[in-house]
Amino acid sequence: MNPKIELLAPGGDVDAIKAAIIAGADAVYCGLDMFNARNRASNIYFDELVGLIRLAHQYQCQIFLTLNIVILEREFKSLAKLLSKLVNTSLDGVIVQDIGMFYILKKHFPTLDIHASTQMTTHNIGQIAFLKKLGASRVNLSRELNLREITTMATAGREHDVLTEVFVHGSLCVAFSGLCYSTSASVGNSGNRGRCSQACREEYETTPAGNNFPLNIKDNSAFFDLPALIDAGVHSFKIEGRIKGASYVHTVVDSFRKQIDGIIETGELTQDGERLYKVFNRDLTNAFLRGDLNQSMFIENPRDNSKNYAIDASNAISVVQIQEVEQSLNKEKDQISATVFDKIKYLNIDKILLSLVFSGEVGQPLTVTVTTDQSAMLSLSDERTKNTFVVSSEALLRQSEQAGIEQATIEKRFKSLGNAEFDLIALNIEDLASNVSVPFKALTALKNEIYSLLHNQKAIPEVQLPKLARHAKAKITSTVAKASDEQEKRAKLSILICDEADLALADVTDADIYFKLPDAYKRGCTKYVTFLQQNPRLIPWFPAVLIGKDYDVALNILEQVKPELIVTNNTGIAYRAYELGIKWIAGPFLNTTNSYVLLAMQEEFDCSGAFISNEINKQQIQTIARPNNFKMMYSIYHPILLMASRQCFFQQSVGCEKPRIDNGCMLSCDKSTSITNLKGASFAIDKQKAGYPSIYNQDQFLNPEIIDDLADLFDGFMIDLTNIGAGDKESPDKPQLIKQFEQLLSGDSCGNLPAKETLKSMVPEFTNIQYYNGL
Repeated sequence: MNPKIELLAPGGDVDAIKAAIIAGADAVYCGLDMFNARNRASNIYFDELVGLIRLAHQYQCQIFLTLNIVILEREFKSLAKLLSKLVNTSLDGVIVQDIGMFYILKKHFPTLDIHASTQMTTHNIGQIAFLKKLGASRVNLSRELNLREITTMATAGREHDVLTEVFVHGSLCVAFSGLCYSTSASVGNSGNRGRCSQACREEYETTPAGNNFPLNIKDNSAFFDLPALIDAGVHSFKIEGRIKGASYVHTVVDSFRKQIDGIIETGELTQDGERLYKVFNRDLTNAFLRGDLNQSMFIENPRDNSKNYAIDASNAISVVQIQEVEQSLNKEKDQISATVFDKIKYLNIDKILLSLVFSGEVGQPLTVTVTTDQSAMLSLSDERTKNTFVVSSEALLRQSEQAGIEQATIEKRFKSLGNAEFDLIALNIEDLASNVSVPFKALTALKNEIYSLLHNQKAIPEVQLPKLARHAKAKITSTVAKASDEQEKRAKLSILICDEADLALADVTDADIYFKLPDAYKRGCTKYVTFLQQNPRLIPWFPAVLIGKDYDVALNILEQVKPELIVTNNTGIAYRAYELGIKWIAGPFLNTTNSYVLLAMQEEFDCSGAFISNEINKQQIQTIARPNNFKMMYSIYHPILLMASRQCFFQQSVGCEKPRIDNGCMLSCDKSTSITNLKGASFAIDKQKAGYPSIYNQDQFLNPEIIDDLADLFDGFMIDLTNIGAGDKESPDKPQLIKQFEQLLSGDSCGNLPAKETLKSMVPEFTNIQYYNGL
């Protein structure tokens, strides 16, 4: 059994971070008041971060900073300033989602350790290799994986020298992380920007199955599965909870600390986990980990379940008994909170006091006596709170006929030593002879030497990101036929299909035709190898989620067919295409929102093009700089995916005769229904054969305005003709849709109405609000 297990704790504010440290966390992840995926947490300021890093290191605890959102073009200047400050701290790692941020970290900030966020939806071994090449030293695995799949991923991690993390406690998303657009599409609050409004916790109209919270899933807990996770080779056990308070964090971390230590010491579970029910919980489940996806994973109570648990455990029946249980629990919670705050109240993160005394005579070096004072930091175990050292200039002081070194000169040159780590309280020149001077470069050298000694490293200068070049449209010829020069200049239409019956559409258009491959396959399936070989015009379109055997089959399709070009929403497939020399385009679910994503994919993986995210607006799209010889694509018409899940949505909505999801569910189930929230908005639940259960917006995305606004920026516009997510709505005539979109791109009208108006009449329920709202 490997004893090198990291317990990674959440910290939403200063008190929670202190609570995690004192409870025995090996590492804490926290966010600043910018660039992180928990905007609802209190978060911390930069100066607090520096003090917390110092405090944590006194307890042999590491601090990781969450920068785990997609980044907009205009934010990179501010981001570079922040990263330039972070490299001059002793921060232990940054947690990242945006591929463009991976790029600039690897290229411009190589001393920062990069961790891949759960928002990267990492679930197959190809993604481990992809993230390693981007610079990741560790990855957080998708919460939907079971023990067998985790074991495979951890093995792949060791092969690529990448550590693996697994969430072992806290809130569960019912959707795949990084692929949830529920509140982005509805109210503009994107989970990819840390503003998730938790539509999955909302109350809905009572479903036929009798549920009012059909998407509300219990909290995750692997408290009794830790030995199996250790055997699986997982490095880090991660606790969710950056919007939770200090008492919650301390209770959960302390419980897991004791459980891990007991396992390592005795090889057995020593804790019963009852304390986990004393703090906030929605009841607990380990169903994903055990690969047992059943109806018991859901709960009708989206709020704190601790009182209900206590009442059930005590068998209280009468009103008096229930009141007594509630009072007892509230008293116990108050005591937990008081105990925690009593433990952390002396943990000080104030700046270290810094004094500089300058001295010297003519013909002597300029000497600086540097004193640091940590007397206020009662958490230090070392009784020595003051530290003094002396540095001297190489240049000798000389008599100055004019004014010598003055207080203002010293303050100007040395004030930068007062920073997030040190409070510069004194600059004393009383012991310095009058009318003496040294070259300014000697003062600068002294300041730099003092900085290096104070921080145990040289100051790293601020990085200025180079201006990006904007290149013309790429000339990448269609996979089928050579296009004329005029056609090359014009944005080209492409269509997405998933039904073999739609192959006939090839007779009515010369558009590129993408064929959407399934999420799931029978083991050893070769059907699509033959199908794609027989239909070379089709461009394979790989889905976002490919787990276990499904990834293996998809990989076999890629390797056997070896198409000229693919579109992939999965980075594991992208990595293999790169290895095979197959041209690939990044699909819309890779969340591309900035130029640096394009550069990363082109330079690291020889990517040929990318779909720009539909979450960003017109102005945000305009700022993206195209790399040389690179295609920019945009999906102009498609169903709006709100979320996809490994869990079944039908058990809680219309009901299902199966008590749990089995192997046949993915391949054979093709149900559809809808749910309606209390505001009257309905959402389509759709399950295609061999597809993951998904929820779609009631409106289709239709954005003909982008043709007028930004057609010159794009090489191609795609329309989705798969019928997925349509529910029981009648789909428009596909040949007519194609005809109208082609007319729209050519700038011509068709019939009596302009193509734009005709399209809007053909798709009566549509929206393009994201094109205006953006992120």
